Amino acid sequence: MYMQANIALPVNRLGLAKAMGLVAASHLDTVLDKLKDILDTVGDSIFKRIMSFFSDSAKMEESDDVHAALALMYGYAAKYAPSTVIEARIDALVGTNMLSRLLNVRHPTAKQAVITAIDLLGQAVIGAAESGISFPLKRRDMLLDYILTLMGRDDEDGLSDSNLELLHTQSLALSACTTLVSVEPKLTTETRNLVLKATLGFFGLPNDPPDVMDGLIHNLITLLCAILVTSGEDGRSRTEQLLHILRQIDPYVSSSVEYQRQRGCLAAYEMLHKFRTVCVGGYCSLGCQGSCTHSRRFDRASNYNFSNLPSAFVSPSRDALCIGERIMVYLPRCADTNSEVRKTSAQIVDLFFSVSLSLPRSSNSSFGLDIELCYTALSALEDVIAILRSDASLDPSEVFNRVVSSVCVLFTKDELVAALHVCSAAICDKIRQSAEGAIQSVIEFITKRGKELNEADISRTTQSLLSAVIHVTEKYLRQETLHAISSLAENTSSRIVFGEVLAAAERDIATKDVSRLRGGWPIQDAFHAFSQHAVLSCSFLDHVTSILNQTPVFQGGPGKGENPNIFGESLEEDNVLHAAITALTAFFRGGGKIGKRAVEQSYGSVFATLVLHLGTCHCLANSGQHEPLRALLVAFNAFCECVGDLEMGKIVARDSEQNEEDAWIGLIGDLAGCISIKRPKEIPTICSILCKSLDRSPKYMREAAAAALSEFVRFSDSLGSLLEQMVEGLTRHVSDDSPNVRRLCLRGLVQMPPVHVVQYTTQILSVIVALLDDPDESVQLTAVSCLLTVLATSSTDAVEPVLLNLSVRLRNLQICMNAKIRANAFAAFGALSKYGFGPQRDTFLEQVHAAFPRLVLHLHDDDLGVRRTCRNTFKSISPLMEFNGITALANTHRLSSDHRADYEDFLRDIAKQFTQHMSSRVDTYMGSIIQAFEAPWPVIQANAIYLCSSVIASSSDQHISALYHSQVFGMLMGKISRSTDAIVRATGSLALGLLLKSANYSSWKVARLDPTDSSGRETESSRRQ
Repeated sequence: MYMQANIALPVNRLGLAKAMGLVAASHLDTVLDKLKDILDTVGDSIFKRIMSFFSDSAKMEESDDVHAALALMYGYAAKYAPSTVIEARIDALVGTNMLSRLLNVRHPTAKQAVITAIDLLGQAVIGAAESGISFPLKRRDMLLDYILTLMGRDDEDGLSDSNLELLHTQSLALSACTTLVSVEPKLTTETRNLVLKATLGFFGLPNDPPDVMDGLIHNLITLLCAILVTSGEDGRSRTEQLLHILRQIDPYVSSSVEYQRQRGCLAAYEMLHKFRTVCVGGYCSLGCQGSCTHSRRFDRASNYNFSNLPSAFVSPSRDALCIGERIMVYLPRCADTNSEVRKTSAQIVDLFFSVSLSLPRSSNSSFGLDIELCYTALSALEDVIAILRSDASLDPSEVFNRVVSSVCVLFTKDELVAALHVCSAAICDKIRQSAEGAIQSVIEFITKRGKELNEADISRTTQSLLSAVIHVTEKYLRQETLHAISSLAENTSSRIVFGEVLAAAERDIATKDVSRLRGGWPIQDAFHAFSQHAVLSCSFLDHVTSILNQTPVFQGGPGKGENPNIFGESLEEDNVLHAAITALTAFFRGGGKIGKRAVEQSYGSVFATLVLHLGTCHCLANSGQHEPLRALLVAFNAFCECVGDLEMGKIVARDSEQNEEDAWIGLIGDLAGCISIKRPKEIPTICSILCKSLDRSPKYMREAAAAALSEFVRFSDSLGSLLEQMVEGLTRHVSDDSPNVRRLCLRGLVQMPPVHVVQYTTQILSVIVALLDDPDESVQLTAVSCLLTVLATSSTDAVEPVLLNLSVRLRNLQICMNAKIRANAFAAFGALSKYGFGPQRDTFLEQVHAAFPRLVLHLHDDDLGVRRTCRNTFKSISPLMEFNGITALANTHRLSSDHRADYEDFLRDIAKQFTQHMSSRVDTYMGSIIQAFEAPWPVIQANAIYLCSSVIASSSDQHISALYHSQVFGMLMGKISRSTDAIVRATGSLALGLLLKSANYSSWKVARLDPTDSSGRETESSRRQ
């Protein structure tokens, strides 16, 4: 038969092969021996084939014909052979690797013949199983590898298959693979992945020619279903197989190419349909649906005890299907532009839920489903599908709405959460209509069932939606996705949603230049969406301000309650600060009428927040981080523009990022003054917030709060009980760690309207007494300046209890190096003089006499301000002195003159008054004057030298001469010889002349200079200078 057949013709090869198969039905061994002889005859085929590459193609085609015929004959021999003897023959054929000798073919028809032969081997195994003789096909995985090799394109051999023939070959290969995976043993994971990798790409092949491609895709889907049925051992493993394959198909389901979406959806539908048949309705070992001869042996056992069934009958759990994730893959297809895709995807959704409702529920899952309601929803979904099958003209949007409504009911809580977590991919679908449908479905899920979500669910859903906002390229879809985020915030916890958006902004700011992103910054669009939302605008504004008020800042040194060891952790907090400020700016600029209304409603809290963070951002700027300050100034200007406060905007513009401490504190004061005039109704709200902020840990926040309160308190006439709260807060914080807070709080207490200052005078004076001794000069200056203000309106009853304390502290400040403090100390001492006529007169008079010599010396201070205040103070206290001569001197032109000669005349005059009318005080005066020889100011040293000499020269008291001549003379000699200051040396010489001309010459002529004393004094003087 073989010798007579013309095997060059495919039809003859097929006839010969079938004839051989018929003979093998009764003479199998004889046929196999003859076939082996033929194969041995062409045993040199490998060598001949190699040589054929270098000769004509006719010989290669002849070799292909022989191999093709042999392969078919082997295949049909196995197909028609008796089932009782076929196992050993197939094992011998496959086990000896004889088939590998038939693989060296290149012609498409020869490849198809070899593939058919392998397919027939697999069918023989299946046929034997149907006859009750089951056995595994040895080296099945090797045969699969043969098929995958044969269906590939051999471009390198110069015999590139035509596209049509290649498609026929691939279609046959897929059918053969289906046969092989349907026999024992079970597919291994490695082999399954190999088959999927080699075949799934067929979904992407062009749709031409349609009839061939339809058959190929059908065979591919059949193969996938066979893999699903035969590669698992129970319901759970088959569920894993189903999900694995479906996820491999997902790229085609969501492809931008229409026919790829059709193929992907059809494959998913068929596989899910097969899964339902297998895992829910029972199946045979070959995956046949319904009753078949293969499963009869199980029927009797199943009537008695389900537990006796093989593990393959065990159903999977509903959780294992990952329904939430899967539905979000196919739901956008329900809104597809292609009607077949819409119909198929709706059927897929229906299948998923019909399967899920028939599966057992996991004990640890929170389903919480109303079964009756679920079946009603499933019935409604099936009604939609029935309509789609009969009427393709139904409005797609109506169909989609009904599908989404059913899905929303059918989801368990866990499935709903899972769907929302993976919604980003659906929203980014390549088909705009499908993407819109995905967004619509997410909004409906959130609107109807958002209350079921916990904090973690809301957080992850927000992250998924933000990912979609970032990745969608079309502006309209971005806006719709932002609408979904707004819906999530509105129907769940807005705090969590806002927090996630701000966290995303923080990450972007830390890693990107958000001002230069192509297409704009998506997170800023989210801020705009919140600001324009009628419900969310106010809550978002409140949330951002609360974030700002809760953000600690570590730079600039530790303040009250701050740990200096955590400065290095501040970068993250600074990013949070920057993100919140950026959100505020976007709100002010992009909120429109709704946003403006929200800002007006929260004007006080927003203004207070911005003011407080002026201090924070200046703190960061001082540490080298200028960007937060720039961002805050931009936000402040945007705020002014939003609410129409142009005057305040001009004040903010003056700041120009000046980092000087007085500059930004002054700016805050100016802003507070502007608000007090323009918006007095907002003062109570602002002051209430600022009072609480005095207790905050960050130093610069407390300073900003104190600066603003110290200005607002000027307009406190209508604050009522809030004023008491402000006074209490300001008073409590005069002992703050920050010098700025201390002085600003005191300034605030004094800047109250006069009627309130009178009410709190006693309290204010006690604060001033404490701060006059403050170690910080700026606080001392503020205290003595405020004392002057308070004394202008204070009653005698309020001042008398602290009169002595004030006098002592003012005397200490009169020798301060700071000229302003000295001037104010002398002025305040003079202001106290009007309270020196009551019960405290004698005590205060002692303080006056103790301070009087210093006052006289500073009448000619280097600083003009000190001179003027000393002159005024001299005039104020002169009535308290015990003789009229001082009052007369207060009215002479010498006191008001700035000429040195006039001042020296004045000193001689007052020295005479000392010696003539105040002999009992001369010792005290002289002690103070001699101490001033070592004053840090040369002019005061000169003044002391001249006054001391004038007193000695004017005195007729031998006691004075005996006590001071020698000491003063020695000191004068030391000053003249060693001082580096001309005025000290000149005045010393002049004073020496006074002593020489005095009538007491004889009393000091014999005096001896004490070198040690004068040297010691000079050394001390030199060191202080």
